[in-house]
Amino acid sequence: MNLLLNIKKENDDLGKQVNNSAKGLHLYTFTKACLLVLVILFCFNNLRAQDTASTDGKKYILGDITVSGNTSFNDQTIVSYSGLRKGQEITIPGEDIANAIKKLWGSNLFSDIEVYLTKVEGDTAYLQIQLYDLPQLNELKINGVKKGKKEGIIKDNKLNKGVKVTENLIKTTENFLETKFKKEGYLNTKVFINTIEVKDSLKTSRVNMVVNIDKGEKVKIKDIVFSGNTVLSDKKLRKAMKSTKKINRLRLLKRSKFTDSAYQADLGHVVDKYKENGYRDARIISDSLIINNDKTISLQINVNEGEQYTFGDIDFIGNTVYNDQILNRILRIKKGDTYNGVLLEKRIADPSKPDATDITNLYQNNGYLFSTISTVEVSAENNVIDLEIRIIEGKPAYFNNVSVSGNDKTNDHVIYREIRTRPGQLYSKAQVVRTIRELGQLGFFDAQELTPDIQNPNPNEGTVDIEYQVKEAGSSQIELQGGYGGGGFIGTLGLSFNNFAIKDIFNKKAYKPIPMGDGQKLALRLQASRFFQTYSFSFSEPWLGGKRPVQFSASISHTKQFLYDFITRRADKSRRFNITGLTLGLAKRLSVPDDYFTLSQAISFQHYDLQNYNTGLFTFGDGSSKNLSYTVGLSRNDTRIDPIFPTGGSNFAVTAKLSIPYSLFNDVDYAALKSERDDNEAIISDPTSTSAERTAASTRIGEIDQERFDWLEFYKVSFKGDWYTQIVKNLVLRPSIEFGFLGAYNNDRGIIPFERYFLGGDGLGTFSLDGREAVALRGYPNQSLSDQDGGTIYNKFSLELRYPITLGASAKIYGLTFLEGGASYNSFRDYNPFNIKRSAGLGVRIFMPAFGLLGIDFGHGFDTIPGDTGTKHGWETHFIIGQQF
Repeated sequence: MNLLLNIKKENDDLGKQVNNSAKGLHLYTFTKACLLVLVILFCFNNLRAQDTASTDGKKYILGDITVSGNTSFNDQTIVSYSGLRKGQEITIPGEDIANAIKKLWGSNLFSDIEVYLTKVEGDTAYLQIQLYDLPQLNELKINGVKKGKKEGIIKDNKLNKGVKVTENLIKTTENFLETKFKKEGYLNTKVFINTIEVKDSLKTSRVNMVVNIDKGEKVKIKDIVFSGNTVLSDKKLRKAMKSTKKINRLRLLKRSKFTDSAYQADLGHVVDKYKENGYRDARIISDSLIINNDKTISLQINVNEGEQYTFGDIDFIGNTVYNDQILNRILRIKKGDTYNGVLLEKRIADPSKPDATDITNLYQNNGYLFSTISTVEVSAENNVIDLEIRIIEGKPAYFNNVSVSGNDKTNDHVIYREIRTRPGQLYSKAQVVRTIRELGQLGFFDAQELTPDIQNPNPNEGTVDIEYQVKEAGSSQIELQGGYGGGGFIGTLGLSFNNFAIKDIFNKKAYKPIPMGDGQKLALRLQASRFFQTYSFSFSEPWLGGKRPVQFSASISHTKQFLYDFITRRADKSRRFNITGLTLGLAKRLSVPDDYFTLSQAISFQHYDLQNYNTGLFTFGDGSSKNLSYTVGLSRNDTRIDPIFPTGGSNFAVTAKLSIPYSLFNDVDYAALKSERDDNEAIISDPTSTSAERTAASTRIGEIDQERFDWLEFYKVSFKGDWYTQIVKNLVLRPSIEFGFLGAYNNDRGIIPFERYFLGGDGLGTFSLDGREAVALRGYPNQSLSDQDGGTIYNKFSLELRYPITLGASAKIYGLTFLEGGASYNSFRDYNPFNIKRSAGLGVRIFMPAFGLLGIDFGHGFDTIPGDTGTKHGWETHFIIGQQF
């Protein structure tokens, strides 16, 4: 008879489940345990009755050990791991076998372990170890979540193929997933895990696992009720909760769905609200979540407000670099003010704004990297809090090594010339932040991945190293642009190389596929429709000479424009308007008022050649005009950090385009020409005039206009400003304003037929290169809000809300809503900035490095298009390709 020395260990941490319910498994385990206990009692009673050699605690020499059961491990490995060996003296029963079983269980490899005494020969005992492997995970299927979240679940729960499947693994996975989704607001989450045994020719025990996740719907908050509050109302406290809101159908930006992490943060915001009003000791005593019958929840929050405090004496201790007067100007808190703990913390150090005006940044921006500032309450008698602001200034820190990593395309000198922190310079947090901004504005790197890494800070020597980690982003673009404008479909094909290296243009090895790395810009562009063709080439060098940020730019272009034939509804290519232009420009970054300002200057020349191209503006159908002009602009751009999705700062530009005032010195009597032109206009409009007289008058008007516009004389002033403000963490408000005016030096000579404004639509109709500007105003057709010949004045106002969907390196996507209004005018007599065409709508933008900015807008025009008789225009769809509003 064999003696069973160990029953199966029933351990909550180990076990095997093969497509059984938990209830059935426990019943089976309990029944088996009872049977084994009966067998043990029966065996020991028989052994006593028969007076065999197997008495309690008797010593034996271990003869041999065999292994049985179902395992993939060989016998020698199992025996060796158990610690038992042949010839060993053991006690039966005793600690030797117990320790062997413990070691095998500790391996977490087996589901059942049993040790039998199979035979006794004198003082020699023979044992058998019977065990079964835990099943390995073969295949895993997760139902109920999106594909992108499955990898995270596998990683967090270590559900990789080959892992041992235990009851503990199943139970902890279930608990983890239920807790995870409940924290996200899915309070009714249920998780079911089944395992199915794999039956095949392999000896290894394996199971397939199916994880079924039923998240249900996110619960909504029906009500938030406070108790214990008398100073601040429920309404004010609910308003302090930034993300936890009760159901309100009129609210669009904040949802009423419950999320545990946001709720816990908002409990802190409630306490902060009290601190802002002087109640330093306010705290949350308790909070509870009540599930309502309508599947919503209510939150009950019990607060203890405490008493109101005021600021008393505030003393600075340890400051030698800055006196108390300077520090008080930064702190801006006076004795007797209502205590505001939140404000106090921000004035000491505001972690939400790296460029905030606080005492910490005052020190950090002037070299004191190792300074520490702490606030200590020294007295709170009679609800008056006296404070000591203790400052340990430390040594000034200097940059030792400044390095860059991650740039495998952009040459080092392009990056280093934008870096504001140099070896040997005094440490400045502001200059570190500015460097990140400048590198982001280059457009060569993923602005969201730019990070400064402070290394080797040495307070004793006063040195620190810094490494700027960058991630290359695609900087070359293929421009594919399409849209309706100017009477037909406009298509654009362009190549834009925004990190070009012209010095390597003859180096064959540098073509990968083009020479890159020097930060220069090279663009080739072809734009065409049935009515025009445009070819352009441009080049710019941002650091002319390599020593200072002076940008040199050059561009050349040629356009052929054909007149529209209203009879055939086609372009009449025998009647054309050719434009050839050349522009040279310099733009210099200024140091005053600050170095966000740029002064730009350009000289441009255009030659206009008309061949049988008579229109309302161009009465000299067979003639030419020349335009030599000087453009000067002052701009300031401190937007941060990502140029595709700025979250702060502003960008404004004022430009003036001026021609030479030829009428001052060319000895032409323009008053007489104007008078003669008016007389001929009268002949044409006089119904009694003969056909020959009208023809002669029309010919003479063409000759006069050719004289007036041989060399163009004009001035043009434009202004545009954008501001960016983060309302909440990711929601950005962008107000914008634009204004333009085209004027003449000599009223008798008149306003030129070029350089005019065309308002409305998506702004794609910029094909003419005759100086005209297509101004976008969504919700209306292209150029529909200006006269056929364009306006000489316009203004536009815009308000836009932007929210990012993703800001990854491969694609940046954000949604937007907008309100816009604007109008175009022919003279100041007609100008009324309040008489505008209004629109509203929504859209989305997608920026991909290879193609630039893509987007679509749905705009609703609330007003009538000039010339129409309807009440309002209604909806208009705009496609934006390679252009940003």
